[in-house]
Amino acid sequence: MMERWEKRTQTPLLILAVAFGVAYAVPIVAPDADRWIHELCLAVEWVVWGAFAVDYAVRLVLAPAKWQFVRGHPLDLLAVLLPLVQPLRLLRLVSTLLLVGRRARMAPQITLTTYVAGAVVGLMMFGSLAVLHVERNAPDGNIKTLGDAVWWSFTTMTTVGYGDHAPTTGLGRVLAVGLMLSGIALLGVVTANIAAWFISRFERDDAQERRQTELLEALTREVQELRAEVSRLSAPVPATPADPVPRQGAVPTAPRA
Repeated sequence: MMERWEKRTQTPLLILAVAFGVAYAVPIVAPDADRWIHELCLAVEWVVWGAFAVDYAVRLVLAPAKWQFVRGHPLDLLAVLLPLVQPLRLLRLVSTLLLVGRRARMAPQITLTTYVAGAVVGLMMFGSLAVLHVERNAPDGNIKTLGDAVWWSFTTMTTVGYGDHAPTTGLGRVLAVGLMLSGIALLGVVTANIAAWFISRFERDDAQERRQTELLEALTREVQELRAEVSRLSAPVPATPADPVPRQGAVPTAPRA
């Protein structure tokens, strides 16, 4: 039942995640927009978070072992509970990324690279918006535009860190740590996926080569057996000695009693 629920809700939750991204980005990119736009975006954020919370509750109800489910999904639980604290508004961003990431792990391995690429783009976009929202009004901050934020996110995720742009607030530095860890983790996933692909390809090639070798050996044995059979059948038959012919006039002797 739970697997069926997750399959049915995968696409709607991904759509809601996109809506959350738009609602989160608009107030940051356009801070001078009308008040009703900001309120609408905030309402969309809470609706999306509520949908993910309902999804977690339903999966908890459908789980055969409730406590085992809670222990096996600690990040999902934290992502649902922490955003209830109003000062931790940015954690609704983290909750969306975590819960969408859970859906992404359901994908088969062949599409893992696509999901990883999407996660990289999403983290870079959300990281840029989050740090811009935090650092824009900081007294000593040097991340004032969206371009600065995107450049900082790119250098942070790749762990290059040129240092020309860096967060100065505590929350900005927390975001930097999360972005660096996420970049390292995603790089590890990509590396492991590529290595797994090469290993599976080599194993498949080795198995095919072994099958071809076995077929060639079996064919060689059959040819040898056929040659031996042909040689046996074509060998000359040795002549048997003929019975002696009786001479004319000779009386055949009767066999002895």
